[in-house]
Amino acid sequence: MAARIDHAVTAGTFSLDGQTFDVDNNVWVVGDDTECVVVDAPHDVDAILAVVGGRRVRAILATHAHDDHVRVAPALARATGAPVLLHPTDRVLWDQVHPDEAPGGELRDGDTVEVAGVALTVLHTPGHSPGACSFHAPALGAVFTGDTLFAGGPGATGRSYSDFGTIIDSIRNRLLTLPPVTVVHTGHGESTTVGAEAPHLAEWLARGH
Repeated sequence: MAARIDHAVTAGTFSLDGQTFDVDNNVWVVGDDTECVVVDAPHDVDAILAVVGGRRVRAILATHAHDDHVRVAPALARATGAPVLLHPTDRVLWDQVHPDEAPGGELRDGDTVEVAGVALTVLHTPGHSPGACSFHAPALGAVFTGDTLFAGGPGATGRSYSDFGTIIDSIRNRLLTLPPVTVVHTGHGESTTVGAEAPHLAEWLARGH
């Protein structure tokens, strides 16, 4: 059975630096009819489990540790038996959300996570947060970018632990170097492609954050 990408949107809040906003988050599930991995665990365990179905969850991959991306990660881990994997430099943000529960493992740049015959390569893409990661699945022609790259530009960098220059470097050197036809599945909003976003890099630099 060929691997595929399934999708759900959950609604909730994002809180950081004393402010709270309503947000809709994408959840991406990569796998076949037997097993899968979940990219991000935002607001609603039941909504994620509905997409998973009866499949074995091999891992819960956190693109970063802002609360709207990991709020139900420990609960999802308990429900599925899968470890939550997070880049260690985002632990400072994780601990703000889950001070009494550690992630189940670490993500490192260049690691691969295999599921349903497909390899997802971990790309450390800091800037939106120190440990932000993207997951490139060449066999599926896709990359999962969390809040690093959206349809229309880079993720926000106006809050604690973020940096505009760093996110631009991540996008330029790690994401825009992927094949132009690569579909960019984002943490919020619509998907795009590398080819659609690459021509706008100079505009983003001029705009700044």
